[in-house]
Amino acid sequence: MSLKVIVAAAIVTDGRVLAAERSAPSEVAGRWEFPGGKVEPGETDEAALVRECREELGVRVSVGPRIGADVPLARGKAVLRVFQVTLLEGTEPRALEHAALRWLGPDELDSVPWLPADAPIVAELPALLAERAS
Repeated sequence: MSLKVIVAAAIVTDGRVLAAERSAPSEVAGRWEFPGGKVEPGETDEAALVRECREELGVRVSVGPRIGADVPLARGKAVLRVFQVTLLEGTEPRALEHAALRWLGPDELDSVPWLPADAPIVAELPALLAERAS
């Protein structure tokens, strides 16, 4: 059995990161995450993230470096990989598959209930946001 890879985008603009509120399935509805999804067979992590950002947010992005290590999911059957992502051409994300979107600054990261898998990455964000605030 091969490991399923889930990729997610930490889209950072002006020292703030984009958070997305899940609308489904019901057990995670109302929790917040970094947008993204499954890597399809034959796809690179980066290509999957570009596709997922287009499908979920209607935006074109440039994928940068990884943030943190693999986060184990589904009792070890999958991993979450989060990447630093930049919006291209000033496009504004839209909640095409989420209940809501919010831009969060370093002091607002704890203002939403994150999914447990995203929590280790959220912990790494204050330094990254401070670095990208200029």
